Amino acid sequence: MQKILVIHGPNLALLGEREVNVYGKVTLSQINKGLEKIAKEQKVALKIFQSNHEGKIVDIIGKAKRDGFNAILINPAAYTHTSVAIRDALAAIKLPTIEVHLSNIYSREEFRQHSLISAVATGQICGFGAESYYLGLLACCKILKK
Repeated sequence: MQKILVIHGPNLALLGEREVNVYGKVTLSQINKGLEKIAKEQKVALKIFQSNHEGKIVDIIGKAKRDGFNAILINPAAYTHTSVAIRDALAAIKLPTIEVHLSNIYSREEFRQHSLISAVATGQICGFGAESYYLGLLACCKILKK
């Protein structure tokens, strides 16, 4: 069975209560349940991880291949725009990676309009709320079936 690592970056545990005008009312728990439902339908295994700490995210990415993961679905959140370390970890492991964002980062503040991650990701989906995650997971599954 194919294994996909789902990584939620900083502050995503606050979904549903923070900036609902930007991120909506959906909670991280609701997103995870939706991801698990799709994973079951697609017959893939998921490990879901959330951290506010850059180093912990880098560590789990660095071990992903050794831990048997075949792809990564990541919402780096604020680290999208700042983390060379996460970018370099993803580049080093060379696993198919889909970057997702709830909001359209290209229609937001100027500092949010640049992703350090996109250059090393297989693809990026943004602006569709929780659906960005679900589309991203389906993209991972499609890549793994090739």
